[in-house]
Amino acid sequence: MKPIGHAQPAGGDGAQVGAAPGQDDNQDQGPPEAGGGLAWGTTGQPVPAGLTAVPAGLPGTLTEAMLPADPLDLLRAWMDDVVKAGLPEPTAMVLATVSADQRPRARMVLLKGFDSDGFVFYTNRTSRKGSDLAEVPRACLLFPWQALHRQVIVEGGVTPLSTSASEPYFHSRPRGSQLGAWASRQSTVLGSRAELEGRYQEMEQRWPEGTEVPMPEFWGGYRVEPETVEFWQGQPSRLHDRFRYTAAGDGWTVARLAP
Repeated sequence: MKPIGHAQPAGGDGAQVGAAPGQDDNQDQGPPEAGGGLAWGTTGQPVPAGLTAVPAGLPGTLTEAMLPADPLDLLRAWMDDVVKAGLPEPTAMVLATVSADQRPRARMVLLKGFDSDGFVFYTNRTSRKGSDLAEVPRACLLFPWQALHRQVIVEGGVTPLSTSASEPYFHSRPRGSQLGAWASRQSTVLGSRAELEGRYQEMEQRWPEGTEVPMPEFWGGYRVEPETVEFWQGQPSRLHDRFRYTAAGDGWTVARLAP
């Protein structure tokens, strides 16, 4: 997988892609040129202030004739549209998990890569999301591109990446983010911010400038292996276009869903 380099720092449980990844990171192939007759646009609603207006052209529709055989081709084209529109954090996604006692939880993370094998993100394995995935290795991903009146939902099983597969990305992160991964035992209770900053200072002393920061044994990547991929394109009067791809053998079936 090639790293995604479009996103800027994310908040909450998310992270930064490219320049300065945060605690929950992710890595993917940058979207290629959109094409194949895939139309994109607005449904007549204004683009929020500060965002680039969607270019004029074909209406923002999604029809059967526009659907490629592989949903990842459409996802790459849509992500390219998000980048061209100047929206922040094109790779930000909601990661939804469920615990063994059936408590659902969601948070924002950043996609770090996707290909035919699945969607990759990185995080602290002892966090709540990490414990959820250890108990119930399934997840739902949601890309919320509201300004383009689009969303993509991915569901599937989750597999942890090996240490050897996770280390290259960890060592590509800024030094501060590597130290931060050691300093923050994610999702545990802190007495104060000073406690967190004190841990970070300890890590700076443990691995001074010029020494390699090892990847923590409690940190690494995960791959969501897609079983279904759903595309949602907003339309007037709530008559939205929805198509769900379902994995079938070596290929995919696709069905239109009622909005």
